[in-house]
Amino acid sequence: MVISRILGVARNPAQLVLAAFVSLIAVGTVLLRLPFAVDGGLEHPGWHDSLFWSTSASTVTGLGTVDISTFSLFGELVLLALIQVGGFGIMTIGSVLAIVASRRIGLRQRILAQAEIGAVDMGELRYLISAIAKITVLVESTIALILFAHLATVDDISVGRAAYSSIFHGISAFNNAGISLYSDSLSRFVDDPLVVFPITAAFVIGGLGFPILVEFRRRVRPRKWSLHTRITISATVALILIGPLFVLIAEWTNPGTLGAMSIWEKIQAAWFQGVTPRTAGFNTVDIGALREPTLNFMTALMFIGAGSASTSGGIKVTTFAVLSYAMWAEIRGRQDVTAFRRRLPSAAIRQAMTIALLGVGIVFVTAVTLTAISPFHLTDTMFEAASAFGTVGLSTGITDALPKGGQLLLVVVMLVGRVGPITFIVALALRNEPRDYRFAEERPIIG
Repeated sequence: MVISRILGVARNPAQLVLAAFVSLIAVGTVLLRLPFAVDGGLEHPGWHDSLFWSTSASTVTGLGTVDISTFSLFGELVLLALIQVGGFGIMTIGSVLAIVASRRIGLRQRILAQAEIGAVDMGELRYLISAIAKITVLVESTIALILFAHLATVDDISVGRAAYSSIFHGISAFNNAGISLYSDSLSRFVDDPLVVFPITAAFVIGGLGFPILVEFRRRVRPRKWSLHTRITISATVALILIGPLFVLIAEWTNPGTLGAMSIWEKIQAAWFQGVTPRTAGFNTVDIGALREPTLNFMTALMFIGAGSASTSGGIKVTTFAVLSYAMWAEIRGRQDVTAFRRRLPSAAIRQAMTIALLGVGIVFVTAVTLTAISPFHLTDTMFEAASAFGTVGLSTGITDALPKGGQLLLVVVMLVGRVGPITFIVALALRNEPRDYRFAEERPIIG
């Protein structure tokens, strides 16, 4: 009744997507407030803690105001369900159910799913959604099996616990949630390549974006890839190479992170910690012990995020790449902005600028507000704000120490980061007002 009433007042697909996530968060909050959602003997967290964790799981972020060990098996399963539904997309799941039930999908469902997953071709949406379901099951089950084959051999982990942990972390990794069953995230596995690399593979694949994963199924040869896929892959590869290299150099002698490790362990830890800020939120080293340049660099990675129409937040790598191409064209004095022998439309460049500026504004205002209402410095609050906006989940350890007002602010930012700044703003707009005229052109002085 509540969900249908919320959906009933929505005026456009963007509003429906936002309303669907709000409804999911509300349901998750209620479930986490149930007495048996908390481990026996522990004090039940308050409403705002349940709301925060529900939002964090639904938006596949990973930040938390209380330790995950607070929750019982039921509570953990609620979080896992929120991760899966939030990551896969409420509208996408609804469309898949419609396909299975009636073998047909109506125009309304297609519009809603298009707004959620960023599909471009309405005619192919049915194929896209069914392919997404297959890819999700395939990747999550494969990663879970790989992890189980290894964790089942670990002495202090039972077979049942190994199976549950493998499934949980496989789903969390592919959906880029960064939520772990362990209080130290994955720090206990910092020197274990059979955990580090499968988890990395899962969140890198999930961070590419569903349209690209579907395209890989049909067009294996790079020569036939679309421009979107080429831009995303090239930008992703560049950031994957730069991130770990920066962490390795900056933290090489830091005794709190990589300093005491062997050379191979340093490379492995730097690889994981250099890739995870773009999307996932797991950590194998103490984030609070990182040096300030590393934290600032990770803040930038979290702000950029991963691929469009993926389970990550941030402005997305395609936005970052388009702005880079535009800047390069301006520096070279070129009339057109081009990439891979294709001219980029001005509308795409304007959209990229809008998303980037909205993202900068959201993160900056959030960080300044958190600094004003808490005792933490701007570096920590900026890191926290970028982590929430990028739905990453990394933290220097200040989340639970923030005042309730600051935590509620992060709830809003996580939601904005998950649905995207443009979708969030459009959802709040009362109506569209297209103009049938154009004003006279006049050029201001720039720079």
